[in-house]
Amino acid sequence: MKPPRFHVSLALLWLSLAAIVQAAAPARPNVLFLLIDDMGYADLSCYGNTAVKTANIDRLAQEGIRFTQYYVASPICSPSRTAAMTGQFPARWKMNSFLANRQMNERRGIAQWLDPQAPSLARELQRAGYATGHFGKWHMGGQRDVGDAPLITEYGYDATLTQFEGLGDRILSLNDAFDGQPAKKYSLGSDTLGRGNITWLDRSKVTAAFATRALDFIKAAEQSGKPFYVNLWPDDVHSPFFPPKALRGDGAKRTLYHAVVQAMDDQLGQLFDYVRASPTLRDNTIIIVASDNGPEPGAGSAGVFRGSKGALYEGGVREPFIVWAPGLMAAAARGTTNETSVLSAVDLLPSVLKLAGVTATESVEAVAKSDGEDMSALWLGRAAVKKAARTKPLFWVRPPDRPGLPRDRLPDFAMREGEWKFLMRADGSAPQLYDLAQDPGEANNLAARESVRVERMRAAVQAWRATLPPVTLLDNEGTVAAKKGQ
Repeated sequence: MKPPRFHVSLALLWLSLAAIVQAAAPARPNVLFLLIDDMGYADLSCYGNTAVKTANIDRLAQEGIRFTQYYVASPICSPSRTAAMTGQFPARWKMNSFLANRQMNERRGIAQWLDPQAPSLARELQRAGYATGHFGKWHMGGQRDVGDAPLITEYGYDATLTQFEGLGDRILSLNDAFDGQPAKKYSLGSDTLGRGNITWLDRSKVTAAFATRALDFIKAAEQSGKPFYVNLWPDDVHSPFFPPKALRGDGAKRTLYHAVVQAMDDQLGQLFDYVRASPTLRDNTIIIVASDNGPEPGAGSAGVFRGSKGALYEGGVREPFIVWAPGLMAAAARGTTNETSVLSAVDLLPSVLKLAGVTATESVEAVAKSDGEDMSALWLGRAAVKKAARTKPLFWVRPPDRPGLPRDRLPDFAMREGEWKFLMRADGSAPQLYDLAQDPGEANNLAARESVRVERMRAAVQAWRATLPPVTLLDNEGTVAAKKGQ
């Protein structure tokens, strides 16, 4: 007996509708997060560097959006990276300075590694079906004599390749000597820790190796049909500088630094070109470019901004931020510069999860605990700047081992709210207040004139500090200068 014809028609109708729904469902975007080590605000040519032409990164800015008011959550590497991954101010996890050996970490009152129970952007995306990879510097555990730190995979990454400041498979550097002597191994003890395969490679080729490994991972994810989230965090822009021999010039520190920036940009070009040329990637991939903190003095440049690495002034915490996603952006936003919106590293977790379609119910704890805000609409040029203005203030605490010069002690805490930047010592003294809209170089301290604002912001910083674990701050003699409550 033949089935009634209307049953067949109904089945075909349901199949057709299912196909239409599937075709209409937007694909989850891929994300490539490039975090450059110790690069200053003005070190890319698209941010004003005239000594170097960073053509590959510049092209991302020309096809995407360049932001001029992006902040890292610390002026030094380990806590800055912690904020980008967790969506939280790093002091919440006792990550207030770069991770070193056990004794030094204990003396400065910081953790030996990032607690694996902390929120993790990669873990949330991995749970949502993303392929997740980390290639490059880690520096959130597993350095010097700390060999029992969690592996990077324990934070939600499927595949990893790092350097001497992380565990798992890693590339360690051979630093070429300028006086003609044999290259020297540079590992700071990582080669004695085990827990991963070690490859020794000339330092001038390490970024290329990380980029190649990231590209291989991306190709595998592309073939599998899975969306990917990839960290590509090169470290050769951090001293010591060993660029290719052809770029060394007079051998001066700044010359070598510029050469490393140039070489890094050259080595990233193949990866960017592949994403741009791939029919399955170019319209559904977001590339984010940033730096982890301000420049090392004598090397990079913070442009018009005061301060450098280790300081809470703008030069230590304001960094480049580029979003490339031409297939996802509003057409009118491509190739523009956003000079108004205030963005932060703590925004990465809620913003990327939003773009990936990971709902708050799926990641309720991570999103709820984030110190950041969903800025995804601004990243893609889909929101009016004024309507998407920041609603939460930003806070910083200085690295405990960076007190500044004896006669010019650096501020211990800072806050930005609206156009106002406030800085103070741990006891609330020596307030500094700057109107960044009028004074981006922080040259004119308005604290004496704006006493009411100073008192309100001082109280806000102290209230924020009360939510943190104990904060240790060292003075110039290396002794404890201030703790929570003092």
